[in-house]
Amino acid sequence: MIQSVLSILIALGVLITFHEFGHYIVARACGVKVLRFSVGFGKPLLKWVNKNGTEFTLALIPLGGYVRMLDEREGDVPEALKGEAFNGKTVWQRIAIVAAGPIANFLLAIILYAAVALKGVQTVSPVVGNIKAGSIISHSSIQVGDELTWINGDTVASWQQVNLALANLIGQTGSYPFRYIPQGTFTEVESEIQLTRWLSGSEPAGLISELGLTPKRPKMPAIVEKVLPDGAAAEAGLKENDRVIKIDGVLVEDWQEFVNIVQKSPLQALSVTLERDKQEIELLLIPKSRELDGVATGYVGLMVKPVVLDASWYKETQYGFFESISYGVERSGQMINLTLSSIVKMIKGLISIENLSGPITIAKVASASAESGLQSFLQFMAYLSISLGVLNLLPIPVLDGGHLLFYLVEAVRRKPVSEKIQYLAYRIGASMLFALMLVAIFNDIARL
Repeated sequence: MIQSVLSILIALGVLITFHEFGHYIVARACGVKVLRFSVGFGKPLLKWVNKNGTEFTLALIPLGGYVRMLDEREGDVPEALKGEAFNGKTVWQRIAIVAAGPIANFLLAIILYAAVALKGVQTVSPVVGNIKAGSIISHSSIQVGDELTWINGDTVASWQQVNLALANLIGQTGSYPFRYIPQGTFTEVESEIQLTRWLSGSEPAGLISELGLTPKRPKMPAIVEKVLPDGAAAEAGLKENDRVIKIDGVLVEDWQEFVNIVQKSPLQALSVTLERDKQEIELLLIPKSRELDGVATGYVGLMVKPVVLDASWYKETQYGFFESISYGVERSGQMINLTLSSIVKMIKGLISIENLSGPITIAKVASASAESGLQSFLQFMAYLSISLGVLNLLPIPVLDGGHLLFYLVEAVRRKPVSEKIQYLAYRIGASMLFALMLVAIFNDIARL
């Protein structure tokens, strides 16, 4: 819980600060007086005032921020300061100030992706471990052991890239090509998959598995790394470094085989043969029961000892300074395109609104990515920064995109949109955002 909270606070703190700093730096460059720069809302926890009279504040509720500028629409402005008021600047200066926040988020994403690339990008090769019978991919020519290299125009060198390429196919209908290298060869082969409104209106468990693919995984010996206290395994007498040889007479060559039998046997007595200190011993194990997706499932409270993969499982790419920046720009462009296309598909009804996520899911993902390492956390922050930038550019009043829409209309008409229309639009926009937030939070709770 603490890790989840700290992870999301760090992520949001950096992203919000960068976003608001974009507004701030361009406002100052345009000669606008900034009254307050706040990270968070509500009661100030920390604050200080710089030589320009700007109050910098860290507030209690870390779910956003704002830059408050001198503006005649919000109160009386002394005659001597009217030249520094936001509303007195040209429409193009106001557009630049408003657009600077989302642009800052995109720049931050590029920096984060570039930092990941500069350290070296290590990925697991997308080699097929299993193909589900009757699935979409089973009707193609790909076989177990083949390596995916290209999907519908996107080069894929990792399962993460496969996932991103498949995300672009959600809701699509038609024939889509992909390429792979058959096991034991070096020559690409092309095949295709047939889709009909693929995953339209549903909340997929995983794009790769929905296609019918299982990534190749190493065999993981059933060696115990940790026995959780008060669990069925501890009650049965299992200890660290025990190796499970058989369970109910079935030879166990892989940890997943052991897990499968345990999960299917809640509250049933299982005979377990172990190897401990080079000696075989037998124990009686009775898995406890818990409900998963409405089904009683066995669990015993064990953690497996992870295997160390050799270099053949990985692809590692090293980038120079300028190459890493290019990588950051390319990855950011891909994620911006994916985010925009997902929004369009959701509006069209091709993607279910159940896929919307709120603060609980974001916190869980932040915690998981932080636990996976610095590179994973930086990539999560980069994608969250892009999401924040795209969201703020949507033409919804109260968001930056809504302000930009009004200013663009003003630039074309050569006169501002009436305050009455703007006020009405802001109320509608706020209601829309509030409704979306409720849906996202409801989805978060449903996932729990």
